[in-house]
Amino acid sequence: MFSRSLLIIALCILLPLPTAANLFSAPTIDGHIKTLNSWYDSPTWSQLDDGFFSANSQRLSMKTDIGDVIKAELAIDNLALYSGPPTQILLPADSPNRRLDLEHDSNHGARWSNRLSIDRLTLGGSYQDLDWSIGRQAVGFGRIVIFSPLDIIAPFPPDALDTDVRPGVDAVRTVYYFGLGGQIGGTIVFGADRDRNSYLVTFSVNKSGIDLLGIGGTLRDRGMLGLGVAGNLGTLGVKAEASYYNGKDVGQPGGDLHEDFTIGAIELWYRFNNGAVLLGQYLYNGAGAERPEEYLLAATSAPFNEGLAFLTGQQYLLLGPSWEFHPLASISGLLIRNLEDDSTLLRPQLQLSLTDNLSLDLFYSFNFGEDPQAVVPGIFIPRSEFGSAGDNGGLLLRWYF
Repeated sequence: MFSRSLLIIALCILLPLPTAANLFSAPTIDGHIKTLNSWYDSPTWSQLDDGFFSANSQRLSMKTDIGDVIKAELAIDNLALYSGPPTQILLPADSPNRRLDLEHDSNHGARWSNRLSIDRLTLGGSYQDLDWSIGRQAVGFGRIVIFSPLDIIAPFPPDALDTDVRPGVDAVRTVYYFGLGGQIGGTIVFGADRDRNSYLVTFSVNKSGIDLLGIGGTLRDRGMLGLGVAGNLGTLGVKAEASYYNGKDVGQPGGDLHEDFTIGAIELWYRFNNGAVLLGQYLYNGAGAERPEEYLLAATSAPFNEGLAFLTGQQYLLLGPSWEFHPLASISGLLIRNLEDDSTLLRPQLQLSLTDNLSLDLFYSFNFGEDPQAVVPGIFIPRSEFGSAGDNGGLLLRWYF
């Protein structure tokens, strides 16, 4: 399926060029090469070995104009993954927001594995105040930085190290712009089958310096409604967002944990006189579990399988400080505190700009919390979220062209 689709795409791109060269503008080509290398300690309570993994990404992107009104984008990604021991770190799971089979995996579960995929395949354009796009593209909503409850299609985890490129999803989008910063849009995101499609209407409007955001519809056969507000109180930036969902397949394996649930957050942003920036967020994760012994159920529920939720508890404090102390160097940090079981993830990070297009990040993650409880040999029940994980550290090297 992948080879046939790739052949059709290549023909669609290449065949028109000789016969209608004057229709296409000169393409813009860019991309990156990245390597993320991490050493991780096994938890003290487990019998697992310490390990190492290396995720190496290569991306090539092309954008071109077709005539005066249509824009086209194509991007190909390759991920080469090393995991030692094997099967400890696996290739990412298939996206729940893709209908077309444009990926090819090799040696899944082996020490060395690989995924080749088409991450962008988009046609789009504008007509007066209306924008439209169709194909594999980036779709993102919400304004909160650390973790946005309105970013419901393909959000990044709150502890993501690399958020430069949002994964592409198969979608059709239209956005109508009005007034000063106002817009209303419709989005259809195609899943593996019709029951996993998403049908969403979005709007935003600016009133007296305050952004009001809204989203509603069906998210993978789950009714939802979300609202958000963003503004400033003097020099303090304030954002608040919440999304409400009807549960689906509740009580079934791989379904939602709750008949209905809400994910909401309040984020504060402040910049100090020395240039340091502090982000602070309270997050209520209604998709999670109320008690530590239910964390394993949460981790295998539908919101986690779909990439809608990433934390297994319900109430959190998140902090994201950063400070550029030199034009070529900055430090940042991430703290995620589970307010119910008192466990914590703490990750300091150093970012260095080596040249204009080359950067290096060094990081180390500490996990604090109660160890799981052994009920029988080899079977453990969590007593805290982050106490179940070992520490890890490494480097992320990125080159852009």
